[in-house]
Amino acid sequence: MPTRLIRSVSLASLALVALASPTLAQTALPLAVANARAQAASPEAIAEYRYRLQQYQAARAEFDRDAEAYWNAIAEKRRIRNAKRRAGDQISSDDYVLVQPPVYTGPKRPVDPEPRPQPPGERRSLPVVADFVKAAGDYYQFTPQRPASELEFKRAYARVARAMGLTREQAVRVYAFETGGDGSYDMQSGLSKSRPGSRAISTAIGYNQLLTTNTLVLLAEQGNHILKVLNERAAALSGPQRKALEHKIGIVKRMVAMARSIPGNWSEHEKLGRTPQGWGVHALVLDIDVGPLLQTHKLLTSVIFARQKGYTEPLTAAELEMMNLTGDGTGFDMVTMPQELREIVPTSNFFQRSGYERNPVAIRHNTVAKLLAVTDARMDANSAKPGARELYAAF
Repeated sequence: MPTRLIRSVSLASLALVALASPTLAQTALPLAVANARAQAASPEAIAEYRYRLQQYQAARAEFDRDAEAYWNAIAEKRRIRNAKRRAGDQISSDDYVLVQPPVYTGPKRPVDPEPRPQPPGERRSLPVVADFVKAAGDYYQFTPQRPASELEFKRAYARVARAMGLTREQAVRVYAFETGGDGSYDMQSGLSKSRPGSRAISTAIGYNQLLTTNTLVLLAEQGNHILKVLNERAAALSGPQRKALEHKIGIVKRMVAMARSIPGNWSEHEKLGRTPQGWGVHALVLDIDVGPLLQTHKLLTSVIFARQKGYTEPLTAAELEMMNLTGDGTGFDMVTMPQELREIVPTSNFFQRSGYERNPVAIRHNTVAKLLAVTDARMDANSAKPGARELYAAF
């Protein structure tokens, strides 16, 4: 993954000196920084900083107490809703927290006039498509069969999605939302051909942005169906094509067994997804035969979940996206909510605190109705882009 490094001659020289002399790098430089701090920070500045820091810490502690109480109430209401849903009881507005989360409005953390030198943090790089493909070869002796063109993958996806019960509207609009309307089958979250030097922000790949964990969970849960479809295709072929697909089926069986070799919960699959063995399985998303099946199952599991819960109305693309983003149980809570509740229930009811505070869209569009509306609006805009129009035509 390319990175942009801008170095001056002096910085390069300093780096060479530091590499050649660990003692100089570790002791002389901090001493120079310490001397500079001592010269720059007056006693008055230090006293002012310490006073302001106490003010900040007191205000922040008060906010954290309020926030903890709020998010504890969110968790308790969620437990109540889940229990009522299991019992078949009606859920009402009383089962949600109807006020927005507290917002910190106190003083900002003051700048330390005596900053301590911090050791450089180790940046953990995420695996990218090339790493997934390499791991597939290393651990499974598998190279995904890539499409000859983007349109070939779109047509394969459309055939599978239509056959398995997804509507064109659901598939195209979710694609438009997840990829911006122009994403490729091997698009990875955070990486963009139009932004040189961009970095991956997750392992999510493809039209519906499957994480390594998604791929492993889908193989564990839907492996039998995927293998059934592949075997049916192989039976209709002959000669080298049949032999090649049968070889691929054998590899997929090994990957399914790998995905099922651990306890069937998200956290355990997430751990496996951080290993090269998990990366190799994720390469299946790129394969012209298996990738469309995984992409379709990613959405279809939410549709099936809603049906099993007794919800017979067709899911709109925005509702399906909510289940796709937040998980089936949480998304289903939003989907089944009547419009009058959607207008007043804060989006915070469907997040953990850490996830909510990292989600500016949910914060800005802070009720269920607003979040669904902005999702629909983004789908509308992105559905007009060439990639989405090409997928629409592929159906």
